[in-house]
Amino acid sequence: MATGDQQDIFARIRGYLPRWFGDAAQSPIINGLLQGLAYSGAYVYTLYAYAKRQTRILSASDGWLDMIAADFFGLSTKRRAGQSDASFRANIVANLFRERGTRNAIIRVLTDLTGRAPTIIEPSRPADCGAYDAPNSGYGMAGAYGQVSLTYQAFVQAYRPLGSGIPNVAGYSIVTTGYSAPSQGEYVDASMSSNTVSDADIYAAIESVRPAASIIWTRISS
Repeated sequence: MATGDQQDIFARIRGYLPRWFGDAAQSPIINGLLQGLAYSGAYVYTLYAYAKRQTRILSASDGWLDMIAADFFGLSTKRRAGQSDASFRANIVANLFRERGTRNAIIRVLTDLTGRAPTIIEPSRPADCGAYDAPNSGYGMAGAYGQVSLTYQAFVQAYRPLGSGIPNVAGYSIVTTGYSAPSQGEYVDASMSSNTVSDADIYAAIESVRPAASIIWTRISS
C-alpha cells in the first residue's frame, strides 16, 4: 500500500466511520461502496501528483518538458527524435546555465552538440596566429595569418558528429552481408542518415552563445 493508492484512501475513509458501522471484515456492502469512492480518489490523487511533478524541470516529463524548453528557448532547443525525458532534461538544464559570450562558450556548445571540439582562430590573438620570435608559429608549419585590425571576429571550423551513416545499408561497391548481419542496397539521401545534428543546428548553437557585436565566420566539415 502506497500513499494515495486505492487501498490507502480506502483505509483513510474507513477510519473515519463510527464504530457502529462494524468491523471491516464483516461489512462487505459498505466496503464495496467505500472501495468505489477510494478508486475515484486514487485517480484524482494520481492526477494531482502528476501535475505537481510538471511544475519543476527536474521532475517534469512528457510534453511538459517540451513546453518548458519552448518557454525558455523558443525553437532553439528541441527534443530530438526518440530522445528520452532524462536526456532532454539534461539538455535543458545545461542550456539554462550555459556559459555565453566567450570563446570557451563556443567550444563547449559545439562539443556538447557534436561530440567534437571545433577549431577557433581569432586573427588578433597571438596564441592563434603567433608573433615574431614566438615558438608557436612558422611559415608553412604552424599558426595562421593574423590581422590586428580584424577585431571582434573569429573563424570557426566546426565538425559534424561522427554518425553511423544509414543503418543496414551497404556503402557503394561494399559487400557487408554475413551470417546474422542484415544489409541492403538502395539509393539514399541525407534524410535517411542516423545523424540527427544538422548544419542548421550547428549554426544555431554558435548564434546562441556568440558575443554580441561580433562576427563568427563558420565552416562546417565532416
